[in-house]
Amino acid sequence: MEFKDYYKTLGVARDATAEDLKKAFRKLARKYHPDVSKEADAQLRMQEVNEAYAVLSDPEKRAAYDQLGSGHRPGQAFRPPPDWDAGFEFSGRGFSPHEAAGYSDFFSELFGRMGGTHAGFRARGEDHHAKVLLDLEDAFSGATRQIALRVPQMDARGRVQLVPRTLKVKIPVGVRAGQVIRLAGQGAPGVGGAAAGDLLLEVQFKPHPRFRADGRDLHLSLPLAPWEAALGSVVTVDLPHGSVKVRIPEGAQSGKSLRVRGKGIPGDPPGDLLLDLQVVLPPADTAKARELYETMARELAFEPRRPGRTWHG
Repeated sequence: MEFKDYYKTLGVARDATAEDLKKAFRKLARKYHPDVSKEADAQLRMQEVNEAYAVLSDPEKRAAYDQLGSGHRPGQAFRPPPDWDAGFEFSGRGFSPHEAAGYSDFFSELFGRMGGTHAGFRARGEDHHAKVLLDLEDAFSGATRQIALRVPQMDARGRVQLVPRTLKVKIPVGVRAGQVIRLAGQGAPGVGGAAAGDLLLEVQFKPHPRFRADGRDLHLSLPLAPWEAALGSVVTVDLPHGSVKVRIPEGAQSGKSLRVRGKGIPGDPPGDLLLDLQVVLPPADTAKARELYETMARELAFEPRRPGRTWHG
């Protein structure tokens, strides 16, 4: 996917006002509109201009786009960083399928899942959307967290500014990545005294140093000493909330997995804990350690590269 520099497409500075954008768009539309232009690539250029203006003229999408920074070149291979849009609050305004059909893959990747489609006039306030990053531990114990959001708004000069908004949010036990927490009445105000919209918070987890969540399942790499793997053992595994004793079968090998039922993220039913076994060799960094390894080499009839033996990396 190629990076699109929307400011360069419109020929404006990154601090351009809403009026600057409108003037640039009108100028380019007169030049490239297929009905009047004699340029060979008029249709393609007009699509690019429409896409750039659709993003930069919308305070929410412009603020999110600016979050990516200015260090990318047009046409450069690009993938947005994970959770690049976390903490932004978006309204329900979106693009109809007809409007979005001519836009690039770059546009779809950034904005294709933000908000909904045009819903026409409604008295009830629009729902707003935001992605929030939580600690994995919150899914086990539940919590009440202060969530900081950034709400794009247009100032008096037509420039986008980010207004901070802090909310106290109750995180339920068993929350999982992708789940939506609805905060009633925290969206846009209603019209004519009607109810306000809701704020929909999409939950994602911050990267964890030990665990990886997949739905309600938890994945963990479990180091084992050679004797724990060869003889079998019972080891204690610390979880985000408590611990569990796990029986390692005799002859366990690196690359094998163990599933511990019901020890993942709480729920109905709860997820599982999946342990990826990794046998770790102690270093031969003392005379005693070298002696033990030399004894094993002499007395164990073991050939790891024997034809027909299954290797485990």
